[in-house]
Amino acid sequence: MKKVFVGLSGGVDSTMAVKILKEKGFDVTGVFMRLHENPLAEKKAKSIAAFFNIPFLIFDFRTQFKKVIIDSFIDDFKKGITPNPCVYCNREMKFGLFFNEAKKLGADYIATGHYVKKRGEFLYKAEDETKDQSYFLWQLSKKQIESSLFPLGDLKKEDVKKIIKKEKIETLKESQEICFIEGDLVDFLKKKIKVKKGKILDENKNILGEHEGVWFYTIGQRKGLDLPNGPYFVFKKDLKNNVLYITKNEELLLKKEVKFKSSNFFVEKDFPIEASAKIRYRAKETPCMIYKNKAIFKDFQSAVTQGQSIVFYKNKKLIGGGIIYE
Repeated sequence: MKKVFVGLSGGVDSTMAVKILKEKGFDVTGVFMRLHENPLAEKKAKSIAAFFNIPFLIFDFRTQFKKVIIDSFIDDFKKGITPNPCVYCNREMKFGLFFNEAKKLGADYIATGHYVKKRGEFLYKAEDETKDQSYFLWQLSKKQIESSLFPLGDLKKEDVKKIIKKEKIETLKESQEICFIEGDLVDFLKKKIKVKKGKILDENKNILGEHEGVWFYTIGQRKGLDLPNGPYFVFKKDLKNNVLYITKNEELLLKKEVKFKSSNFFVEKDFPIEASAKIRYRAKETPCMIYKNKAIFKDFQSAVTQGQSIVFYKNKKLIGGGIIYE
């Protein structure tokens, strides 16, 4: 009987992963990853493990999570970058530290509640494309993929909710926000990064107002500018001079060429590669040509943002990704 350690968060998806794997005959152990203070989630994960009568372990990664994820997240904002912490968390925590600890304890596999399909050493988009999470997994290695299971890849989210409800298992309410931030992102950042007032200019360098630091804004942002006669959009940030540039002209947000670095590809890098890509999780997937460090899109992309991931697909197959720098 193959031994699998399931990352049990207390939510509906990881609960469903446990149910499926038990029914398939795996020797299942539930593991709660203690990444930050969340006693409610920990208690819920323990109760779900008890419901399924499986062993329950706690891996305490709080020190590593703070250093590798939270501190890096804050440092990126200080540099004017808008990072995606979930991408790094998957690589470093869930499929890094958790993966390694599970292997030490004799696990054949780890499993998570991600919505993604796996075939051999490759990942594909989930059946429920509205919930597909392959975008966040482009930094994994083939070794990590081979030793991981994704039981929810063929399921619809609504069906998962119905099944768990029918089982009368109480799970945590799903969160759409960054897990380590309670409340507003800017409020969180202002506790970590010093406020420094600067000018807000339009594309013609007319002064329109004042801001509290360009690092608190992201390209394409509309909310939070609090200026009359809008809507305005952030289209450029001058970090050196602490100047925020905004516009009413959305065309200034459009680009066809996107440059990336720190790439990871699952296929042969026989550039150029004809594929499609997303420049953020909720962006529309668009045809493009991939070169060594840039992608040229067929259609204009709006609000290309430094620090976000560009993720590449071919026929629903995840073929690679990179970090946008221009």
